[in-house]
Amino acid sequence: MLAGTALLAAALTACGGGSDGGSGGSGSGDAKDKPAMAVSVNLTGDQVKAGEPVKVTIADGKLAQVKVTDGKGGELPGRIAADGKSWTSERNASPGTDYKVEAQNSDSQSATAQFKTSPADKVNKVSINIPKGSTVGVAMPVSLVFDNPVKNKAEVEKQLKVTASNGTEGSWGWFKDYSGKDRVDWRPKDYWKSGTDVKVEMNLNGVDSGTGGGLFARDYNTEFKIGKDRRMEVSLDTKKMSVTEDGQVVKTIPISAGTPGGQKASWSGKMVLMAKEGTIRMDSQTVGLGDSYDKMVDYSMRLTWSGMYAHAAPWNNANFGSANTSSGCVGMSDANAKSFYDMVQTGDAFEVVGKGSKGNAELGNGYGEWNLSWDEWKAKSALAGGAAQNG
Repeated sequence: MLAGTALLAAALTACGGGSDGGSGGSGSGDAKDKPAMAVSVNLTGDQVKAGEPVKVTIADGKLAQVKVTDGKGGELPGRIAADGKSWTSERNASPGTDYKVEAQNSDSQSATAQFKTSPADKVNKVSINIPKGSTVGVAMPVSLVFDNPVKNKAEVEKQLKVTASNGTEGSWGWFKDYSGKDRVDWRPKDYWKSGTDVKVEMNLNGVDSGTGGGLFARDYNTEFKIGKDRRMEVSLDTKKMSVTEDGQVVKTIPISAGTPGGQKASWSGKMVLMAKEGTIRMDSQTVGLGDSYDKMVDYSMRLTWSGMYAHAAPWNNANFGSANTSSGCVGMSDANAKSFYDMVQTGDAFEVVGKGSKGNAELGNGYGEWNLSWDEWKAKSALAGGAAQNG
C-alpha cells in the first residue's frame, strides 16, 4: 500500500464573497480570515498502485462534499464519515486511470488534487454465458468464467449483483469449470418464473483477484429475460422424451440414448440445454471413444461440455423407442429433431432419469448445479461462512 499524502491547500472565499474582498456580501470578510483548507489523499503521484480505495482526510473542520472523477467523467462513489473528518470511496481505484479529487468543507472552501494509477501488471477478464438482450429458459444460471485464478473469491463475489423483476431468490457458487478455470454461477433457488426480467451487474473494475490473478480493469453487465417454461425429461427406461410447456405435456418423442454399461452410457440427472449448435462434426476421438464415429450431425443441442447432445440420428432409426444404443447422446429421427430444435431455447431444463446411465456429470461439465440441494448450493458461496471458498 502507498504511504505518502498529497497536501491540498486553497484559500478561497465563502460562497457569497468576491476574491478581492469587495462588495460580495457579509461573509466575504470572514472568509479571508479563515485558514486555508488542507486535506490529504492516500494516493499520490503518477504511478499509484491501483486496487485500493481512495481516502480523503481533512486536517481541520469538516468535509461537506468530495468528488473523485476519472478522465472520462466517471465518478468514484464514496461517503463521508460520521465525524466529517474523512471520505472513503466505496470502490477501488482502477488501473491505468487519471483521477481528480475535488473536496469542499463546511465553510465552502475547496481544494483539488490529481493522481494517476499505473497499469495493472496482470489483468483478469470474465466470460459471461448470457448475451445482453437474450431470452433464455427457466433453468439457465448466470455463469462467469475467469481467465486467471481468483483467490480473493469473497471480495470478487461482493461486487456481483443479480436483480430480478420479481425478487427471485438465488445464490452464487464457486467451482472449477470443465476447462479448469475458476467459475462462479448464480442459480435461483428454484427454476426461474417465465417472464422474469434479470439484470446482472459485475462491478469489478479495480478489484484484485489475488495471487496469480491480477486486477480487473473494467466492469461487466448483462440483462436478459426468462422465456417459456419448457422442460424435457428423457426416460432411459421407456426410451422416450417428454416435452412440457407450462406444466402440460406437448410432445413425446421416441429416442435412443447411450449404451448402458460403459463410457458410451448417457449422463443422468438435471442438465440445461446449453446451446443450439445446428449441424456440427462429431468425432469420437475428441471424447475418448476411439474410432466409433466421425460424421456431420444435424439439429445438435449441447447438454454438457464433454460432448453429450440431443440431435438427429437417422442411422439409429431402428432403435428409437426400443433400445439405448448411442454413444451417449440422445438421438431421434430427423423429423422429430427438426421440430424439437425449432421449439426449444437455450436454458431449457433437461433431465435424464432411469437405469443404465453413468451417473451425474461433474458440476462444471455444463450446468450441473440443479443436481445439488438448495443448501448444498448455497454452501458454495464464498460469503457463506468461508465454506467452499476454494471451489
